[in-house]
Amino acid sequence: MKKKKEYSNNGNEPVIEFRGVSKTYSTGTHALDDVNISIEKGEFVFIVGSSGAGKSTFMKIIMREEKANTGRIRVNGYDLIKMRRKNIPKLRRTMGIVFQDFRLIPTMNVFQNVAFAMHVVGATKKQIRTEVAAALSKVGLEDKARSMPNELSGGEQQRVGLARALVNAPELIIADEPTGNVDPNMSYEIVSLLTEINKRGTTVLMVTHDHNLVRDFRHRVIMLDKGRIVADNAAGGAQE
Repeated sequence: MKKKKEYSNNGNEPVIEFRGVSKTYSTGTHALDDVNISIEKGEFVFIVGSSGAGKSTFMKIIMREEKANTGRIRVNGYDLIKMRRKNIPKLRRTMGIVFQDFRLIPTMNVFQNVAFAMHVVGATKKQIRTEVAAALSKVGLEDKARSMPNELSGGEQQRVGLARALVNAPELIIADEPTGNVDPNMSYEIVSLLTEINKRGTTVLMVTHDHNLVRDFRHRVIMLDKGRIVADNAAGGAQE
């Protein structure tokens, strides 16, 4: 019965649902204030806002790195308010996470970095060989499998990070400023790859400061300001 409180596999519910969610840190900082949002399966959503708007807290709550003070939260069928700590890894296995700073393991080659995500979930050697090769192919790095991270450009390192996020076929990809450390041309390549992945049915949630990307790709845009949602533009386009 306890498990049912934390998780339900209802295919009709939103991938992410916040209802009356607020977060105040022990310092007194009000990071989120009565946030209400639903993100459906297969959506691509940009999260925008100035520094300190609450974007990082919003993402950390989704990944259960932080816990809200009030409200109701469900992500990929999990109740994040009632969730016990031991079940947090199960939640995170339903996600693929792409970081701004790549977070590749410098002593591992490209293949090993991507494979690491599969070792964590106990995949077989055969599964790892097959799925890592497929993930590298999707991001155009099949010829870099034996390269070390320091031999790659910033854009190539981010594509390795994207392959790692993809390799376990997650229901949701969370991309936290994935273009922050790459040049403008590579930024468009990264978002184009995420868009192609989204077209295959994976939900994508991306934090960005780049309003050119928001304008040109025209996905749904949620704007945060001082912890509140001040705009939710389903049609996409740049927000002022």
